[in-house]
Amino acid sequence: MSQTVSVIMRSKNSDWVIASTLAALNSQRFKDYELIIVDSGSTDNTLKIVSHYPCHLIRIEAADYYPGKVLNDAIEKASGDIIVFVNSDAVLLHERSLEYLLKAFDDPEVAAAFGRQLPRPEAETWVQRDYASSFPDTQTPPEWISLSLPLAAIRRSVWRQHPFYTDAWASEDTEWGRWALSQGYKIRYVPKAQLMHSHNYNSRQLYGRRFVEGEADSYIYQRKPRVLVSLLSWCKSCLRDISVHVVRGDFWGLIKTPWRLAVYEWAYYCGARLGASRQGRGCQDASMAQQVVLHRY
Repeated sequence: MSQTVSVIMRSKNSDWVIASTLAALNSQRFKDYELIIVDSGSTDNTLKIVSHYPCHLIRIEAADYYPGKVLNDAIEKASGDIIVFVNSDAVLLHERSLEYLLKAFDDPEVAAAFGRQLPRPEAETWVQRDYASSFPDTQTPPEWISLSLPLAAIRRSVWRQHPFYTDAWASEDTEWGRWALSQGYKIRYVPKAQLMHSHNYNSRQLYGRRFVEGEADSYIYQRKPRVLVSLLSWCKSCLRDISVHVVRGDFWGLIKTPWRLAVYEWAYYCGARLGASRQGRGCQDASMAQQVVLHRY
């Protein structure tokens, strides 16, 4: 690779998995990169594990964690022409995953690339269904996935034209990917660059996740919260997920489906309502969504 590479990894209380993540990264055939780890207030053994690997460690307080800003600050400190993002809870599954991802940049029109995420063995049925449809083995991902940072890379030169947005707390990858595509750049999906990454969210965690996604989408897509739209989405999703659980014989998952999807839709609606309110008031403070997430993780 003729261009220099920096890998940025964000962590917080990841001792349950970060040893596997770092070991898999360290086992890649492509090794000519600098590693920058941004830790936002870990209180477990994460930092002890990180200390065994050569890296530039940046420590921030949990209250200072705003994804877009954190990424922009880390990229400013990085030296690479290509910036790779690997989540601390995302384990590369092939020794050439990084190599496959970086090869996409042989095309000078490619501004970004992202890999294929496979769910963990313990992933619940609905999570498996989500990942199968979102990250197919050969086909193009759904249009709404423009970029996904658990494993992705971007050109630093293109990032300088448009740093990650900080208007809302979440979905900085989606906003950046949509911008890049709107400017005529290519974003390459690389299914051979595989990693293991998924979450079995409980109701509190799911609420936090969907709340910040709703707020972010109100900025990215200029969507207005509509109760009827949320209700129709709940009905449609129930029919889809119930059928999946029946086919797979997951009857406990079937019983939980209506409640889980009610949390899913209600949280998104509340987040979108906050986003619309903030835009209407010209409010630039994204701390409310941040608090919704931090209180649930």
